[in-house]
Amino acid sequence: MTDEKRCLTLRVVVPDPTQRDANVEVRALVDGRDILADAFTEGPGEDPEYLLVPGGPLSAESIPHEVRLAEASCTEGCCGALYVTIQHDGDYVIWDDWRNPDEDQVDLPAFRFDVQEYQKEVERATADRTWEWPARTVARLLEQDLRERNHWLARWECELGTVSALPWEPNQVNVFLFHPCRSAIREDRPWLQFRMILAVSTDDPADQAERLAEQLIAADPRQTAEVCGGSPKFATQLGYPWPHHR
Repeated sequence: MTDEKRCLTLRVVVPDPTQRDANVEVRALVDGRDILADAFTEGPGEDPEYLLVPGGPLSAESIPHEVRLAEASCTEGCCGALYVTIQHDGDYVIWDDWRNPDEDQVDLPAFRFDVQEYQKEVERATADRTWEWPARTVARLLEQDLRERNHWLARWECELGTVSALPWEPNQVNVFLFHPCRSAIREDRPWLQFRMILAVSTDDPADQAERLAEQLIAADPRQTAEVCGGSPKFATQLGYPWPHHR
């Protein structure tokens, strides 16, 4: 590592809606150079909902911590991922110790950023939501609301999974639930995953998110959701029909 100070730019890339199964991703540019394009081409950068959140993994602390910047489209266990270790050291933030579990080494040097410039860029990228399309904004606000009211799912023996909006489905939001809970998966107990598809419009995203949250907490969500994960055996044990199209 040299004493040369670098400039970091965090760019959110939204795929064209015609690119089904493509991911929204964060691309890290160092001095204008896309380091993922140079060092990892097996899959997209991580989603902004993971990297660009207040106090998120890109925040630099005195204790080094490892952050995954990209994962292979077929999963990390198949074709690898790109990791970097981030540390705040005096007047600088250092990105170093690059790692890909699928390779012996990663051909990237250590990068040194001015701590104030680095923090300013992370905060700017985190606050910038101009890349979101309306359904994605509704999904983000709805998930925030539902997690703040997590008690509503306990009476239905459910746990909130994710709330998502996909670029190729611009008029809907998907809400995923686990029954009875996500931990049942690792505990080898019967479990099911449910999905609810909620229509969104051009109305104000905040108003829609609030309205949808009130709608969801008013009744047992399993009565209107579809089973989308688990197994036919688990469905029988828990008293739900298994969808024939699966």
